[in-house]
Amino acid sequence: MTPLACIWHWATTAAAPLLPAYLRRRARRGKEDPARLAERFGAGAARPPGPLLWLHAASVGETLSILPLLEALGAAAPRLFFLVTTGTLTSATLLGRRLPPHLASRVAHRFVPLDVPRWVGRFLDGWRPDAAVFVESELWPNLIAAAARRRIPLALINGRMSKASARWWARVPGLARKVLTPFSLLLAQTESDAARFRSIGAAVECWGNLKYAAPPLPVDAAEHDRLRGLLAGRPVWVAASTHPGEEAIVLAAHSRIAAAHPGLLTIIVPRHPERGPAIAALAGTLRIARRAAGQDPLPDTDVLLADTLGEVGLFYALASLAFVGGSLVPHGGQNPLEPVRLGRPVLLGPHAWNFAEIVGRLEAAGGLTRIAPGADPAAALAEAVSVMLTVPDRGRAQAEAAAGVAAEEAGLPERIAAALLPLLSLRDEAAAASGSRE
Repeated sequence: MTPLACIWHWATTAAAPLLPAYLRRRARRGKEDPARLAERFGAGAARPPGPLLWLHAASVGETLSILPLLEALGAAAPRLFFLVTTGTLTSATLLGRRLPPHLASRVAHRFVPLDVPRWVGRFLDGWRPDAAVFVESELWPNLIAAAARRRIPLALINGRMSKASARWWARVPGLARKVLTPFSLLLAQTESDAARFRSIGAAVECWGNLKYAAPPLPVDAAEHDRLRGLLAGRPVWVAASTHPGEEAIVLAAHSRIAAAHPGLLTIIVPRHPERGPAIAALAGTLRIARRAAGQDPLPDTDVLLADTLGEVGLFYALASLAFVGGSLVPHGGQNPLEPVRLGRPVLLGPHAWNFAEIVGRLEAAGGLTRIAPGADPAAALAEAVSVMLTVPDRGRAQAEAAAGVAAEEAGLPERIAAALLPLLSLRDEAAAASGSRE
């Protein structure tokens, strides 16, 4: 064990008595499920018979990206069961909603244990996965080390590493080797990510980004038709996955262009629905309807605040164009491919480094409109929305160009599934080799 790995091991062990209070505090804030806190201590195993593949996806984006991979694995290996762990309530809820019925009975969900040696050991000994797949950037030293000691084959897929993370790992090369060496398969989502992984000594390949292969967000057809009837041909645009600071800009943009577009309805879908009351307080004299309060948009409603969970696809489908949030403030942006898959032209702010490769490809194809850095964000957003509403052919051409980019890696889930399935047999080979030495 390297010195830093040893320090992390004992630091997390020492912190363990304090962590239950921390989790209870998070539960009171709505960040944890109080009925499932035991899972954060590694409890709650219910291993099914037969081969079991464990996939860990930290949050919403990672969870949604593995849905097509689960489909491909399930089709290729009908006897295979899946354990999916996540770290957030939202990702757990969306996984339950988005899993297709034919897969739901083969998938168990648990919240990932905190990275305390005793807790990750309890988790692994209870579930005994035949192989484990980590998604994007979840690299927990104790969890990975415990899995390696149990000879569980490991893969990291859709690997993502920021410049800041690469600089940090470069300062601790021994810990980087300790964390990355156990992976039998390491796939980066972009060549830039692959280069950063290689810079800290990882053997990595780049096959593409699973986010390109994700299915369209679900749309409740009956509710779509009902709301479409209420809107009665009104011009509609949506600002989705917004973060603090962006809603005020969106409301100001609405006020700037409302007179030029009679009946304009702006839909705001906050990234965190619990912020609904705070966002509603920003509306001032604008007439607002809150989805979470059961309010429908009336003919004189200016803003529909869609402060509910799992309905982003519905509101993308209702709108003529979509602004994707997290990009007018320095958050790094949310996934622009989600509206693209539903045929909507996309507007994006200047802060989109979380999806830099995707944004670059969309821009190169003419499939994206960016708001320039340094511009008055409300004025620039208002102008971009107004142009799209005034010249619908421009939006349609942009949406078609973006759809072509989104379809370029449709076969990636099947390719990754084919690479992962052999890992399930490595556990048996390792156990046999261990037995022959004893």
